[in-house]
Amino acid sequence: MPVKVAKFGGTSLSDGAQIMKVKSIVESDSDIMVVVPSAPGARRKGDSKVTDLLLAAHAGDMQSLDMAFDRYRQIIDDCGIDSKAWDFEKEAAAIKKRILRGASTAYAASRGEYLNGKIISLVLGWDFADPADLVKFDAKGRLLDEKTNGNLAKALKGRKCVLPGFYGSDLSNRVVTFSRGGSDITGALAARAIEASVYENWTDVSGFFVADPRIVENPMFMGEVSYRELRELSYMGAGVLHEDSIFPVLKANIPINIKNTNRPQDRGTFILPENELTRRQMPITGIAGRKGFTVITVEKSHMNNEVGITRKMLSIFEEQGVSIEHIPSGIDTLSVVVDENRLDGKLKALLDNINIRIEPDTIDINSNMALIATVGHGMVKQRGTAAKLFGALAGAGVNIRMIDQGSSEMNIIIGVENEDFEKAVNAIYRAFVD
Repeated sequence: MPVKVAKFGGTSLSDGAQIMKVKSIVESDSDIMVVVPSAPGARRKGDSKVTDLLLAAHAGDMQSLDMAFDRYRQIIDDCGIDSKAWDFEKEAAAIKKRILRGASTAYAASRGEYLNGKIISLVLGWDFADPADLVKFDAKGRLLDEKTNGNLAKALKGRKCVLPGFYGSDLSNRVVTFSRGGSDITGALAARAIEASVYENWTDVSGFFVADPRIVENPMFMGEVSYRELRELSYMGAGVLHEDSIFPVLKANIPINIKNTNRPQDRGTFILPENELTRRQMPITGIAGRKGFTVITVEKSHMNNEVGITRKMLSIFEEQGVSIEHIPSGIDTLSVVVDENRLDGKLKALLDNINIRIEPDTIDINSNMALIATVGHGMVKQRGTAAKLFGALAGAGVNIRMIDQGSSEMNIIIGVENEDFEKAVNAIYRAFVD
C-alpha cells in the first residue's frame, strides 16, 4: 500500500481558511499518513510571518508575541476548535513565561510550528508527535541522522500523525532548529523513516519553473527535475524547497512532488533520480540567483608557488565564522565570494588577518554583486552552451564580473552587478527557451 508524507508551508497555513483547504486535501487522500506543518506565513503583502513575530518577542518586543497569539486565536476560532479540546490560553501563558525567563532563540522560533501542529492535529483528529522527542541533534547542532531515523520510524509508522517541522532537540533536551525553511527537512526525514512512496511538499506554486515568474514573464513549467538540479537551484535562490531536504529522500530513493495548496488538481513537479527523468530537448533545467554578494580578491606575485595559501585564506574566514559561497582563482589571484549578510561587523577583522597572514600585494573588494546559476544535466551533452549564455549576456549589455563552472559541468555561475540581475536572467532565459 502506498504511503505519503505531506508537508505544508507557511502560505498554505496562514489562516483558518487555508488550514481548511489543507484538511480537505488530506481527507481526500487516504495514502497521506504524516502531515508536517510550518508556522503560519504571511496572509498578504506587508503581513508578518508568525516566526518573525516570535523572534521579535525573543528580542524583547512582547507586543509581537501578543500579535502572534492573536493570529492563533483567530485560526482556532475560524477552524471551530473547542476550547475544551485544547486549552490554548494555558499553552500561550507557559510559552510567554519561558520567553520572559530567557528561553533560547530556538525555543521561541520553534513555537510557531509547535502551536500550528497542535491546531492541525485537532482539525484532522490525528495524533500529535512532538519532534523535540524524535528529531535529535548533537551538542554542536548537527543532526543525528540514524538516531532520528530510528525514532521517527518507531513513532510514525502505521498511524496518522501530525509532526511539526523545523525543530528538534539535542541530547540534553534543549530545542534546536534547522535553518529557515527547515520544515522541508523534517518532512524529508519523516518520508525516509516511514518508507514513503512519495514526499509531497505543498506550497503556493504548482511546481518548478525554468525561471522566477516575478522576473521572467510566463516562464516554462518543468514537470520533472533531478535531485541534484533542484539542490543547485534551491541553494541559488529558487525558493521552492530547502536545499538540504534532498538528502534524506535521496538516500531512500523517494520522489518529491511539489504541489499547490490552492490548486490541488495540478500535477506539480516531481523531483526524481537522474536515471528516471524523461529525455529533454532543452539543455538547461533552470535559472536561479540572488543579489547581495561581496567578492574579496587577493593578488600576490607567484601565488601559485606558495604552498598552503588557499588553506590559510579559508582558515581566516572559518575563524570569523563566515561561510564561503565560491572560490574563483587565477595564477596570482584568489577570490572569495561571500553573502554580504554574513560579513556584518566582520569585514575589518577579515582584512586585517588577510594582510598579516597572506601578505598580499593588493586586496580588492567588490560589493553589490548578484550570482546567477544556469543549471541542467543536458548542458554537458550540448556543444556551445557556454557560448550561447555569454553571447546572450553580451547582447543584453550585461558585464560579467565572475565566472565559475562546477566540475560536473551541470552548473555555470556568473557574477553581475546587482542592477543587472533581472536583465541577465531574462537574457539567459530568452537564449535557451524562447
